[in-house]
Formats: sequence, C-alpha cells, structure tokens
Amino acid sequence: MIETAEHRLKKLRMRSWRRGIKEMDLILGAYADAKLADLDPTTLDTYDAMLSENDHDLYQWVTGQVSTPPQYLNLITVISRHAGIGA
Repeated sequence: MIETAEHRLKKLRMRSWRRGIKEMDLILGAYADAKLADLDPTTLDTYDAMLSENDHDLYQWVTGQVSTPPQYLNLITVISRHAGIGA
C-alpha cells in the first residue's frame, strides 16, 4: 500500500512529538507543526531518517555541542534557528 502525503506528515509529526527526551519533543514537535507541510520530498526523506537518530545526539547537534553529520547539517541548522538556538 502506498502511503499518502497526508499520512506521512501525520506520522512524522507524531514521531516528532514523541521523542525520548522532552527537549527534543518541544524542539522537533514545534518545528514539525510549523514547517513539515512546506518541505519538499527530499527534505522530508532526510527529516524521516534524522528521526531515527538518538535523541541525545540530536540534542547535541541542534544546540551546537557537537558537529552535525553532513547529511543532516542543513536541516539541523534550520531546526536550530526555528527553535531560537542558531544564529
């Protein structure tokens, strides 16, 4: 069965709000609510893959504590700015 765009967005929003740590719930959940519907399919694929990463790693990337892997750098930069963390 082919996943509809609406179902995919719903699933990604749910995964964004139901993380392992509350900080990432708030950061990714707010980003998902505001921006997911505007993302192109390639960026949605990257976002989907990023959601499989460990929350502690994600938090360190978003806050700039450690370097972000290249495949997520653009997306993490946008998410950080959206959360008011990035420059």
